[in-house]
Amino acid sequence: MSLNSKDKEIVKIFFTKIGARGGDIGAEALARTLMVYPQTKTYFSHWSDLSMTSPHVRKHGGVIFNGVMDAVSKMSDLKAGLLNLSELHAFMLRVDPANFRLFINNVHIVLAITFAADYNPEIHVSVDKFLNRVALALSEKYR
Repeated sequence: MSLNSKDKEIVKIFFTKIGARGGDIGAEALARTLMVYPQTKTYFSHWSDLSMTSPHVRKHGGVIFNGVMDAVSKMSDLKAGLLNLSELHAFMLRVDPANFRLFINNVHIVLAITFAADYNPEIHVSVDKFLNRVALALSEKYR
């Protein structure tokens, strides 16, 4: 699915609405990813607490989602805009790129819960296209 100009505008407007809540959304999405997909825990085995209230999970979830928020401003060229993050995840962290999609699934759940009145099918599909483009850009250096 291509991310057209209408999708980009919808994403920009919706992510503006997310604003300062991005850290909480990222934290909850990461916590859900760790709970629902146990294989993702291997990257965080040095953390004793992987719950939703864990300071490590909250902080790292916020960092992840801040990266997603930053990607909104790089929508015109996500591959170039996320090159450093792609290299970091591929070469240093060695994160399985399948985990990006697992995280996306949980972002959708958290957005639907947090913005129940606003997260309609049109916004959902535009955000999904965008997040999948982000995942694809982050996976670029794995090829």
